[in-house]
Amino acid sequence: MKDKVIAVSGGASGIGAEISSRLISEGAHVVIADLNSAQAAANAAAMAAREGQRAIGVGCDISSPEQCEAVAEAAVRHFGKLDGIVNCAGISRPHDSLTLPAPDWARMIDVQLSGAFYFAQACARYMLDTGGAIVFITSTNAEAAFPRRAAYCSAKAGVAMLTKVLAIEWAEKGIRVNAVGPAYVATDMTLRNIAAGNVSEDQIKRRIPLGRLAQPPDVADAVSFLLSEKASFITGQSLYVDGGWLAYGYF
Repeated sequence: MKDKVIAVSGGASGIGAEISSRLISEGAHVVIADLNSAQAAANAAAMAAREGQRAIGVGCDISSPEQCEAVAEAAVRHFGKLDGIVNCAGISRPHDSLTLPAPDWARMIDVQLSGAFYFAQACARYMLDTGGAIVFITSTNAEAAFPRRAAYCSAKAGVAMLTKVLAIEWAEKGIRVNAVGPAYVATDMTLRNIAAGNVSEDQIKRRIPLGRLAQPPDVADAVSFLLSEKASFITGQSLYVDGGWLAYGYF
């Protein structure tokens, strides 16, 4: 990652913050793009000071194509180039499908699916001459259906297919596109869902063959690999960091 310039959406908290920190520690210059612009700026300053690397924070709602474009422009303006992106921005709002309000459905699709495309589209335009790597964060829900998550599962499945389409379309430009799909990760968002009774931590652990929730560094490991030259012949793939969740079919 040394001297690579990577933009991370949703990079100020949860999985995104872990990935931003990892990339900076590996020598990358990171643009932390987040809806919470103040937190993004603070995280960038703290991580850069700790690791002796340069980083910036930029406010961004990825459901806005214009704001995604502004992130890409900021990366090139500050660092002179853009080598890759990681799309971590996301929300979780479990809701019964019969009573799911239309605005809630629309917001989920806007952030999880449309936003992923807008962010990739805006940044890829700056990688056409040099190539680069894109990593989407999807979920086991791209393949496994959960109740009360119609919008979330649909959006994540859409991102998995988007990964394949962009990979074959942009391969001739030297841009690789892959996805990392975690199972439940021990982030604040997951812990809030557990506290709210939306999911049971004991049930999750029993369902995962490795017997634990994923930790943010588990996801960062996979992302770092897919961004690196070690994955130079890998594109159009979804790598599931799930402790065996999808493979497990026993009752």
